[in-house]
Parts: sequence; C-alpha cells; structure tokens
Amino acid sequence: MKVVILAGGFGTRLSEETSIRPKPMVEVGGRPILWHIMKIYSHHGFKEFVILGGYKVDFIRNYFLNFRGKQTDYTIDLKTGRIEWLQGVSEDWTVTVLDTGPDSLTGGRIKRAQPLIGDESFCLTYGDGVSDVNIQDLVASHRSSDCWCTLTAVTQPGRYGALRLEEQGNHVKAFREKGATDGGLINGGFFVCEPEVFELIDNDRTTWENEPMDRLVDMGKLGYYHHQGYWQSMDSLRDKMVLEDAWAANPPWKVWVG
Repeated sequence: MKVVILAGGFGTRLSEETSIRPKPMVEVGGRPILWHIMKIYSHHGFKEFVILGGYKVDFIRNYFLNFRGKQTDYTIDLKTGRIEWLQGVSEDWTVTVLDTGPDSLTGGRIKRAQPLIGDESFCLTYGDGVSDVNIQDLVASHRSSDCWCTLTAVTQPGRYGALRLEEQGNHVKAFREKGATDGGLINGGFFVCEPEVFELIDNDRTTWENEPMDRLVDMGKLGYYHHQGYWQSMDSLRDKMVLEDAWAANPPWKVWVG
C-alpha cells in the first residue's frame, strides 16, 4: 500500500522557516519533519511513498536525490562520475516526488496522484504532523468498515475543526475544518482511502477537506479511527519549538528504533 504525503503548500503561518524551504522540509532534531513522518510509516511496514510537492518542490527533490550521499561515505571517480558507495543506508524506501503545481489545493494535489495509485487502497497524510498512531491498526479498522475513507480522530483544543461522530459505529456525521472555538476530537490526518475518493475531487481548485469530505459524509462513506495517544502538527514556530523540545527529551512519535 502506497503512502501519499501532502507536501506542496506555502506554510504561511511558519513563514520564518518556509520563506526558504517547504514546510515538510523544516527540521526537527536535525531532520525534516517529512523524514519523521516517513519513519513512522516505515516502522509499520509501509515503505512506498508518493510525495505531493508544489511550493519549492526542488528542495524536496534535491533532498532525496542527495539522500544517500549525505548519509554514507563514498568514493567518486571525477573523470567518469562513477560512485562506489562504502556503506548502505538503513531506509529501504521507494520515493516518488510528484510536482503537483504551486497553486493546486489539497484535493487537486491528491487527484494528480491517481495515475500512480491506480485501483489500490492507499494511505494519505499531511506533511507537517507526527503521531504514535498504530498505522497497522488504522488500516485494519478501515478494512473492516464499508468506508471509502477513514481519518484518524485525535484530541486537540483550540484552532482546529470539530468532528461530530456517530455514537454507535465508526462513521463521521459532520466534518467542519478549523472552526474558531472548536475543541474535542479533530481530524488528525493519517487517512486510509479507497481509489473511489478520486472521483469526488473535481479539479486542482478542490480542497480535500471541503467538498470531498462533505460528499463522503453525505454518502455515509467517511469513517474514523480514534487515536488516544500522541499527535502534534507543526503549524507555527511555537509548534516547531514544542516538537524540538519533545525530540530532545523522549519523542512519543519515535516508534522506530535507532
């Protein structure tokens, strides 16, 4: 199952960092938060990634093109360009970096990945949030339902949108993004989707969290997996500092070893 990661937005609320690089490449503990997210999925056995770039996509491309050279020693023949790698790398990932355009919205970016996904189920997440969610359990919960999309419901007060959930069962009854005074359970990303969701996305100007989500709710096809553990997004410089402090202590999302 492929993992699709949204990594193309402007990240304007973190402009101190994103004037230089896309938000998923902002570092926590000396590594891009994108790397942390990929390590979480890899730990659970999901190692095939599709990165949906846009704003400053070359920063992401160059990171992966130079990934091995920055991690290991090598000998290079400057005349022929032949490289002999002296060590391997621990990450056995397959990474596709897809330029979805600087102005596409989240739904449009996802739609552009359809040719790479085909008729398979896929994981989907944002490129700015980490969690200790058990991805295997999330996928199992999705597969046991009749939903086209299952999101991870997490607890976060304040500036995020509230979910209204079914009292019995695992369906989402209402989805509203980023209300001013919302609390309770919110959309934490970490989705599992069926390929049918592509047909709910109109074009590049479609926001994933608006029309497609509303359509899924109306159809009774949006489910949730309630994660009661750690979750933190990086929307602001303060959030970055929270993550840096956690990394320096005992990061809850570091589910991998080493």
